[in-house]
Amino acid sequence: MSSDNDFSSVPVLDYSLALSPSTKPQFLTQLRHALINVGFLYLSNHPISGIPALLDYIPKLFALPQEEKDKVAMVNSPHFLGYSRLGNELTKGKVDYREQWDFATRHETRWRDERDPDYYRVWGPCQWPNPKLIPGFRETLEGYLDEVQELSLKFSSLVAEALGLGPNGLDRFYDKPELMQHRAKIVKYPVPPDGQGEGQGVGPHYDAGFLTFLLQASEHRGLQVQNLAGDWIDAPPIPGTFVVNIGKALEFVTKGIARATSHRVLSPRGSTPRYSVPFFQNISLTIKLAEVDLEFPPEILKLRDERGTVAATDSVNFGEFNREPSGRVNLIGRVKSHPDVGERHYPALFKELFPNGFEGKGSAY
Repeated sequence: MSSDNDFSSVPVLDYSLALSPSTKPQFLTQLRHALINVGFLYLSNHPISGIPALLDYIPKLFALPQEEKDKVAMVNSPHFLGYSRLGNELTKGKVDYREQWDFATRHETRWRDERDPDYYRVWGPCQWPNPKLIPGFRETLEGYLDEVQELSLKFSSLVAEALGLGPNGLDRFYDKPELMQHRAKIVKYPVPPDGQGEGQGVGPHYDAGFLTFLLQASEHRGLQVQNLAGDWIDAPPIPGTFVVNIGKALEFVTKGIARATSHRVLSPRGSTPRYSVPFFQNISLTIKLAEVDLEFPPEILKLRDERGTVAATDSVNFGEFNREPSGRVNLIGRVKSHPDVGERHYPALFKELFPNGFEGKGSAY
């Protein structure tokens, strides 16, 4: 591998530069570098206005009575949406010490009966906590998700431009809006008791789709990304920014030009929990990425080749893009991550993935 292009910090990009014809080329140059050589970036001066209201709700969401949270447990949802108790997942055989809620943008599921592909069912309506106990939360979160969805699609167009595909170069990977859904989590990383959790908030992994927009919702450090040499680089919170990273689907369709980067979260130290809100931008459920051959300019391919190869990482997931529709890849990942949901709602796939049954912990992605 080449060390010249390796990174020791995550670059910060000013989104406002992309909005002016005079500064957009500068932004695209910076974005191209981040896509090819890092796979992560901070995005500052973004237009999302709903963050302060959402931040107010996050501690209240986790402070709800346990019995109320359990009423909307993820196991009730074929769409893998809802509440997950603390320590309910594993990565690399170790407990991920986090409590979380999975939500998504508004969507009516396409799945009608057994004649439809099972992966149509992976998208659908959210489960919501009792509005009497947390009034206004649903409206606040839905407004926030709408804003981030719009930003993510505009950013996808900038990614396409930065890679020499033109502003519409990635449009074919998205369906019309009513057929799309994007996911989000609201995550609490408690301070682990001595001797528990081994400092692992969530273990090394990749994200599945095209782009992730992470709101680091408290001041705690913990997010780390893995550079070309395999070293772990801190990505501490920077107020007013999103952390944006590349998913495996985008890496696949760009022939490795855009780089999906292994990342993890360490449990917080001190006396207060760490909060984060990742938004996962999805692509069409039905598209088969292996059947799409994008043509890149030679100068873009040269930049990829000059980067060098990535060292072996601990992150191994979402390897099915070379043969399965995107929705099926996501469903496989969801069942691996939440086998109890898979056993209840997708018994055939569950049996295929867990021939010896479910032993009580999922493998978190």
